[in-house]
Amino acid sequence: MTQILLVEDDDAIAIGVTFALEKEGYKVHVAPTIKEAKTVLNEKVSLILLDLNLPDGIGYSFCEHVKSISEVPIIFLTVRDDEEEMIKGLDMGADDYITKPFKMRILLSRIQAVLRRAQKDVSHILICKSIRLDKNQGRVYKRDEEVVLSKSEFKLLLLLMENKECTVSREHILEYLWGVDGEFVNDNTLTVMVKRLREKIEEPEEKLIQTIRGVGYRLES
Repeated sequence: MTQILLVEDDDAIAIGVTFALEKEGYKVHVAPTIKEAKTVLNEKVSLILLDLNLPDGIGYSFCEHVKSISEVPIIFLTVRDDEEEMIKGLDMGADDYITKPFKMRILLSRIQAVLRRAQKDVSHILICKSIRLDKNQGRVYKRDEEVVLSKSEFKLLLLLMENKECTVSREHILEYLWGVDGEFVNDNTLTVMVKRLREKIEEPEEKLIQTIRGVGYRLES
């Protein structure tokens, strides 16, 4: 089920939009403030509907936050119909800008169009928390800062991200990286590579790559 985050402090609008979206089969999370939106936001959210005028700030700041850590599309829903405001939102990375009041059928049509476009655009993008891997570019980013990896480190991270939440056996990793089952690879080689990769992509307080003793490794989100 496609999940949508609605950041809106007007109860009447939030209730109406939620009802219409859930009727179409979407799962909706409502957050009336930027602070609450940040706690609700996760990688299962496929789209954000974002108001500009919020109790604890302007929607632009949340848009910047989202775009710094993920590729999730954003549609602004706002009473601000000034051309400069619209240009600012779109230049910031928003995928659409809808002014209030709006017709629900128009909103639903715009949502479907953005989701279709996003599906095509990010099929080569893999995300896990603050890490974004671009398969087309062969690059890895941590909070929008590029992380320089060796060819083997990139391949290892790609394998783990493509199998996120699943344990990948040591034998499978060795065969994937070096084309052998491990018989001719020093037992410490993979351990050292995982250690180096952790140092490059993990935050001090998090542990993305889990060691499954006697089996292999797992990337957890």
